[in-house]
Amino acid sequence: MIDEDIVQRIKVAGIFLLQVYKVTTGTMLSLFIPQSCQDDSLTNTTGSGSRICSLQENYENADGYHQTVMYWNVFSFITFFTYYMIELRREEWAIKFLDIDNDKPDNSLKEIIVKEPKLDKKMDRLNLWYYRTLLFNCGVYGINLGLSAKLVKDGYHSSSTLSCFASFSLLVLMKLYNSLEVARQSVKNDKMMSAYMSEFVSFNVLDKDYVEAKQKKMIESGVSVEEVFVDVNDNAEEEEEEELVVPEKP
Repeated sequence: MIDEDIVQRIKVAGIFLLQVYKVTTGTMLSLFIPQSCQDDSLTNTTGSGSRICSLQENYENADGYHQTVMYWNVFSFITFFTYYMIELRREEWAIKFLDIDNDKPDNSLKEIIVKEPKLDKKMDRLNLWYYRTLLFNCGVYGINLGLSAKLVKDGYHSSSTLSCFASFSLLVLMKLYNSLEVARQSVKNDKMMSAYMSEFVSFNVLDKDYVEAKQKKMIESGVSVEEVFVDVNDNAEEEEEEELVVPEKP
């Protein structure tokens, strides 16, 4: 049987590789956003001298503002890389020293880890470093978006310019939002939430609005309040009894 820690590391590595693509396109906006370039041959044939620049042309663009934005793009990418290294270090430490038990509440670690002072201090230090690095990275990326927005305005070619800018940015912003929530909850509640692993939610009870609507309908039809609650409780007990029934062996 494959060790659970190995499975978790493979999952984290796979998600990380997917996110590298999102971060690269979402930070290096001066390269990957479709921009307008002049072409004299198109002017002679179609009357329009505008076409989409190639990646090489975006990279070799000597315009002063374009170069400034590109340098900030690179700086933003580097801050993302630093933040990712801390995030992966934090995740690796959690996989090595902690585990996931679905039979225990999410906040049970706080009562357990105090018995291990070294682990407790290390967890607090990792969470704090992660949170502070993430906040700095968010600030840098916010400036990156502002600078790139003017570049989009100046080099606008078509609707693809805006759609790429929006999609690339949203992918990164979603990642930052999720990471911020993980970091904030981890620091605030003294816990170790994973930035990569999540679990599916099982719907295991009736919706509150549905139950209230059903009770209201039964009351309007003439059923007494006592009978309404007895009916609801009986249904719940019948479901529990069905779960407890064990089929006899043949």
